[in-house]
Amino acid sequence: MKIVGTAIITDNQGKILIGQRPEGKDLAGLWEFPGGKQEQGETIEQCIVREIREELDVECHVGKFLLSVTKSYPHGEFKLMVYQAKIVDPQNLKPLVHQNLKWVTPNELSLFQFPPADVDIIDFLQK
Repeated sequence: MKIVGTAIITDNQGKILIGQRPEGKDLAGLWEFPGGKQEQGETIEQCIVREIREELDVECHVGKFLLSVTKSYPHGEFKLMVYQAKIVDPQNLKPLVHQNLKWVTPNELSLFQFPPADVDIIDFLQK
């Protein structure tokens, strides 16, 4: 099972950052919360900081743990460890991995198509 550090990045208005997966990747075109697979010897918090730097070219501060979600896909089984996070310089965001980035309210998350594991996260965020 692959462990994935997942960041719920919010701005000062309570909007959440989502990214659209690029063509050529598993689940291409679907929207997701930033983050990625944990590497050997890395804590989940370190994984999130590294992934945000790699995906968005910004630094972040990882906050509290929110929930975990486990799902099986044709390309493997994944456990998402979901944490709150804040970006240090949101004006410097760059979509290095995603084909699109959007800031949306929790209620607007339902308007976008996400992978199954992320749907459980959305349900949590909308409560």
